[in-house]
Amino acid sequence: MKILFLVQGEGRGHLTQAIALGQILRRADHEIVGAMTGKSAGRIIPSFFKEQIQAPVYEFDAPCIAYNAKGKGMNLGRTIGTLLLNAPKYLRAVQFINRIACKAKPDVIICFYETYGGIYNFLYGSKVPMICIAHQYLLLHPRFIFPENSRFSKSVINFNSRITSWLAAKRLALSFREMESRNDLKITVVPPLIREEVLDLKPTCGDFFLVYMTHHSMSQKIIDWHLSHPGVSLHCFWDNAEANEVFQFDETLTFHRINSEKYLNMLASCRALVTTAGFESVCEAIYLGKPVMMVPVPNHFEQECNALDGVISGAGVRCKTFDLSVMLEYLPKHQDQSEKFRNWYKSGASRFVQEIEMISGDFTPVNH
Repeated sequence: MKILFLVQGEGRGHLTQAIALGQILRRADHEIVGAMTGKSAGRIIPSFFKEQIQAPVYEFDAPCIAYNAKGKGMNLGRTIGTLLLNAPKYLRAVQFINRIACKAKPDVIICFYETYGGIYNFLYGSKVPMICIAHQYLLLHPRFIFPENSRFSKSVINFNSRITSWLAAKRLALSFREMESRNDLKITVVPPLIREEVLDLKPTCGDFFLVYMTHHSMSQKIIDWHLSHPGVSLHCFWDNAEANEVFQFDETLTFHRINSEKYLNMLASCRALVTTAGFESVCEAIYLGKPVMMVPVPNHFEQECNALDGVISGAGVRCKTFDLSVMLEYLPKHQDQSEKFRNWYKSGASRFVQEIEMISGDFTPVNH
């Protein structure tokens, strides 16, 4: 089959999922004919994606999350305002997606939580079936456990998930652990997607904490903690385009520009991972047997859900701030979940191929 990817470019999670699925599908003799990727102002698509996806990459303008200054998290009002202000530009992006789809003539489009996916289906009535893949679709599952007092936020994120998968053939919900599928809701629960580069790593236990943040504005919180605990060695990855590849703050605090190979090598050799609560980063850490401290971006409900789900799955501990003292206290209590997680993961490759190969030109779209 000829398969076209449509990938949300915000963060790294959906990009690495696309790389991993591409590896699986090529082993099954399917062809990835292109990857359409959303890019927001001031951000670039990481070089590792263009190098590893092994298909033409088509970039388009896409909405993104707006952050407050000094690490104070997501600014919902500015995020919505920017979306409305740039609506004409975003509609042109949907037109671009349609042109690429018409040119590539895929048998299936696979959408990695790109908002334009459902809008494209609605506006163009595409006859090409679309499969939507993301951890966010697990939040539509009746058994998913949400943070307390989150009724409104739950409604908002699930509304967005329905938009991204509007008129799609099925939703594949990535999960830390096994859970029954709900065919009545067109939700198929599947294992995480992890790149081959992670699977080949041989984990060791070093003496440093590895820190990953989705936005460099959060770095001040790390610096504040470090100044009170200079004896703890920290290596941090950020997206600060104005900084050098390596910024040595002092002897025990180093910031690195996002680099996939370097990050994965450090993940394999770190003592523990401290990260904003992105699904993909947590999965990689569990697979390698690394305890995780999950720090949801403030006002980012999806990450709050990821952190709670990660704790339930035994990944580690959650915290509202980058107070690494919480991780130091937690480490002696951690129970390694890597064997159980790896068994769940190993069942995934054949399931993804089967679910995708089942799709044909005659499909019943998701309409709710």
